[in-house]
Amino acid sequence: MQNKGKYYLTTAIAYTSGKPHIGNSYEIVMADAICRLKRQQGYDVFFQTGTDEHGQKIEEKAKTAGITPKEFVDQVAGTIRSICDSLNISYDKFIRTTDEYHEKQVQKIFKRLYDQGDIYKGSYEGLYCTPCESFWTESQLVDGKCPDCGREVKPAKEEAYFFKMSKYADKLMKYYEEHPEFIQPVSRKNEMVNNFLKPGLQDLCVSRTSFKWGIPVTFDERHVVYVWLDALTNYITGIGYDAEGNSTEQYKKLWPADLHLIGKDIVRFHTIYWPIFLMALGEPLPKQVFGHPWLLQGGEKMSKSRGNVIYADDLIALYGVDAVRYYVLHEMPYENDGTITWELMTERFNSDLANVLGNLVNRTISMTNKYFGGIAVKTGVTEAVDEELKAVVTAAREKAADKMNAMKVAEAIDEVFAIFKRSNKYIDETEPWVLAKSEDKKDRLSEVMYNLLEAIAIGANLLLPYMPETGNAILEQISDRVREYDTLNQFGLRASDAKVTDTPKILFARQDLAVIMEKVAQIQEAQKAEYQRENGIAAEPSKEEKGIDIEPKDEISYDDFAKLQFQVGEILACEAVPKSKKLLCSQVKIGSQVKQIVSGIKLHYSPEEMVGKKVMVLVNLAPRTIAGVESQGMLLCAEDAEGNLALMTPEREMPAGAEIC
Repeated sequence: MQNKGKYYLTTAIAYTSGKPHIGNSYEIVMADAICRLKRQQGYDVFFQTGTDEHGQKIEEKAKTAGITPKEFVDQVAGTIRSICDSLNISYDKFIRTTDEYHEKQVQKIFKRLYDQGDIYKGSYEGLYCTPCESFWTESQLVDGKCPDCGREVKPAKEEAYFFKMSKYADKLMKYYEEHPEFIQPVSRKNEMVNNFLKPGLQDLCVSRTSFKWGIPVTFDERHVVYVWLDALTNYITGIGYDAEGNSTEQYKKLWPADLHLIGKDIVRFHTIYWPIFLMALGEPLPKQVFGHPWLLQGGEKMSKSRGNVIYADDLIALYGVDAVRYYVLHEMPYENDGTITWELMTERFNSDLANVLGNLVNRTISMTNKYFGGIAVKTGVTEAVDEELKAVVTAAREKAADKMNAMKVAEAIDEVFAIFKRSNKYIDETEPWVLAKSEDKKDRLSEVMYNLLEAIAIGANLLLPYMPETGNAILEQISDRVREYDTLNQFGLRASDAKVTDTPKILFARQDLAVIMEKVAQIQEAQKAEYQRENGIAAEPSKEEKGIDIEPKDEISYDDFAKLQFQVGEILACEAVPKSKKLLCSQVKIGSQVKQIVSGIKLHYSPEEMVGKKVMVLVNLAPRTIAGVESQGMLLCAEDAEGNLALMTPEREMPAGAEIC
């Protein structure tokens, strides 16, 4: 594929005051999807993210923790980077503002701006918000509190250096007018113009003396460089900028950035302060700044004090990385805030991933094996419905790309999933199981199965930027390949001898919300205990759970018990037993064998919920016939006083066949 040129994307660097929640992690996943798509399209991508590690808040937190600020940020930066890695983020550079090269360049930039008269020394008296590290005037407060975070502000006065913002205000306004694409969405631009530029820019405080954890000003070491001049410049120092004119070839290649992806709460810093700093340095401005909305927990901002924090690693542990990526990308609107709850996450997982995508792949592979030994070929026996499927599949690439170019990521994913939804409908329309009954329909059946495999292959390729592990897993199961992006609007490139896997692997096993919420309760209790430890709050006395007494059975010997063989089983398929209100019939994989087991759990589990579960099985129970169906073992359950059942499942991931002892 022809190289389409460079593409440099940055995220805002994460502040190392604590572990980021999923609302913070959304940005890095969106950035990763954009970069993966750009690489797929043939761009030479450079993707930079990292951590912002200086400031008064960190100094105070380190003191409370009894460690140095550097030790504190090392710990938090490590956590942030591990979260990025767990989300499968394909960054090229992870910058830290404590990196020596960055600190030296910040000092050079500060000195240069001072020498050319853009920075001057003065004093500041105002109302200071420590969490935001911002000074405010009385008129800027909202209900007497910080307009950004809503917390208390305190009077403060100190000597400081200031940047002459007003000197560049007219030039910046002109740039906005000449580059209407610079700030997106447009509503963010209107906020900047009406709330900040038109009322007149105040000079910006760019140094502090009231704390020491920062980059020292070389010519006045009582001062440390204030957060925004330090943090914002990472976008150029990370790629080799030098304030003395010796910038690297990488910098000359990559700058200006093609996109700064940031949260809507820091648009002002990136579209007013940062462009003005660049103008003062004589450097080009980034091509675009996109201020994305927030991902809220049930309609509220997440915070430890509210006890409603959802972390990426907890979500990944319960649902898997690609399910988390799918949710945060799909549920975030273009301009308005999105919502995440455990209930919504589970619903999306079951409806979109397990039913629409996972079931489609599983059905298609199973039918291809059943009818053609795993190989379906084009036969040319077509019908009008085939063209309808192909039209949806071949149009998806451009539709998704157009949505991504407009930063409408949720809509882009919908265009990809349109392939899978249309393929499911195609199965219902063509009814392969009916075609399979007639020998003279065999060529038509082969064409149908080929079309399904081809649609899935193209869909899996288009899915790679958003759900890379899933896209690759699908391609592996259907024995297809990662295709050139330019061919993803062409139908019919699947190899005629490609054989699907013998046994399809379940991509997304349905989740039981009750089980999920039990685990969530444990997570929240652990979070609560951690918050109490951090803040010196006495823990509430635990409430002892009331147990259940049952009628004891006769005592058995160890030899009696040793005769029972318990193993972990994986449920491959499950269906209701005809004419029975209580029975389900499951096909359970135990080692290399598959046993058929009938269980009276239909009132508590649907057949769809059962598929993919790992369960405890009594293996050597003598077979018996139940409601006309042979049962070759027993699934073990727990039952409470109200008659509610719960399948016994291993606490940790265990292979099918593992002995329970």
